[in-house]
Amino acid sequence: MKRSVLLVFVPADSGVDGPALLGEEQERGFLRSIKDGVLKNVIKRAQFAIPALSLMILSSVREEGVEQRICDLRFEKLPLHRPWDLVGISVQTGAVKPAFELAALLREKGCKVVLGGPYVTIFPERCREHGDVLVIGEADDIWREVLADLKRDRLKPEYRVSELPDLSVSRPVEKNALDVGSYFTTNVLQTTRGCPYSCDFCNVHVMNGHRLRHRSIPDVVAEVGRFLEKDRRIFFLLDDTINADEAYAEKLFRELVPFGITWVGQATTKLGESPRLLEAFSDSGCGALLVGIESLAEASNRAHFKFHNPVERQAENIRNIRRAGICVYGSFIYGLDEDTAEQADAIEAFIDDTGLDVPGINLLRPIPGTPVFDRLAGEGRLLHDPDDHDAFRFSWGQEMLYRPKRMPLEEFIPSYTDLTKRVFSISRALRRAAGAPTLRSAVLMFNLFYVHMYGLSRKDLARQMAELCVNDREAVC
Repeated sequence: MKRSVLLVFVPADSGVDGPALLGEEQERGFLRSIKDGVLKNVIKRAQFAIPALSLMILSSVREEGVEQRICDLRFEKLPLHRPWDLVGISVQTGAVKPAFELAALLREKGCKVVLGGPYVTIFPERCREHGDVLVIGEADDIWREVLADLKRDRLKPEYRVSELPDLSVSRPVEKNALDVGSYFTTNVLQTTRGCPYSCDFCNVHVMNGHRLRHRSIPDVVAEVGRFLEKDRRIFFLLDDTINADEAYAEKLFRELVPFGITWVGQATTKLGESPRLLEAFSDSGCGALLVGIESLAEASNRAHFKFHNPVERQAENIRNIRRAGICVYGSFIYGLDEDTAEQADAIEAFIDDTGLDVPGINLLRPIPGTPVFDRLAGEGRLLHDPDDHDAFRFSWGQEMLYRPKRMPLEEFIPSYTDLTKRVFSISRALRRAAGAPTLRSAVLMFNLFYVHMYGLSRKDLARQMAELCVNDREAVC
């Protein structure tokens, strides 16, 4: 008898597809409601709507007698009209509560549920009661064992990965389980895993290790060719730092030049110091890169163990990347430990001076399982109970989760909101799009969306600050 497996993507319930006002829905005018609804839908489909690569990888594991399907709850209703022998849910930080609620619903209906993903890997004991089976760690290899045990009706309560998968082993990824038309693009792939750096606010090195693991270049090249057969749109390369191994990256991208694709990815600004590698990026079709600038205060970066992007070289590196015809999305974190209010003016000036095509000015998101979360908890600076992970919203960034070290909240929040009001205006959005080295329509789209999204963020933060002030006064009384 053939067994059927459903792999479910659960979106966050806290505004990850665009800011949602915290608390009760506010009364809005009819036209404003329509505008917000349309924008949120476009944001979901254009900016964020790429398939979950982890589920693509699992659905590509072939086990005779088992069929697998992906259900993306951003676009589809849960297909409960047919029985499923096993339902797999990847539990992402920020979607823990809806993932557990879905698991409970499925189990009530008699479905066996397997939970995996980042949150399960870091906090298995918190997840055990919510699923019939846990998969702990990167599941590339162990998933076949789960499917084989399903066929034999011998599922174990736990499958724990003993060592990180060797990515050089060929594991072709297919799109057969996807609805290609639901997404902005389905061309998502990863060439490396792991991160050699130790930024304390990041969980990549916690989950995937510090050692870079590489896929074989022939496998990546073959995958690009296969993907193009079904979808000729832009490629998303999901490596966390795609220029970390410069020799590997240069060889890979020179191999991709003949395909004539356009791709976007993430890198460090150190790329601007490597002319040969930068040329390979440009020639292979790199249209845009997200770079983590974080703080312009060197002391802040060092306080969070970010040592690989010296501030004094950032501006020129960004200019070099843009001169190569590559747009730069520059991501800042405002409110790191040594940041003061003067950083707001420094960020604004840096954005204008370097010509950043899309700036992102984020609040620090202390994620459970990261060193910064544990440290802030120990210092009593988290705004929620550190044991109540559901209280922390790890969405787009419209809520304070902690108290900054060098600025009280009543100073920090107005400083942040005034900064975003200045940086994200329609006039500056138009100016950035006009000056972008490529992908101008996409640059305009992102900037205009951010005008809208940061506007909602300011409202959320104003209300939160009022609530915090009331709570602080009551605590004093």
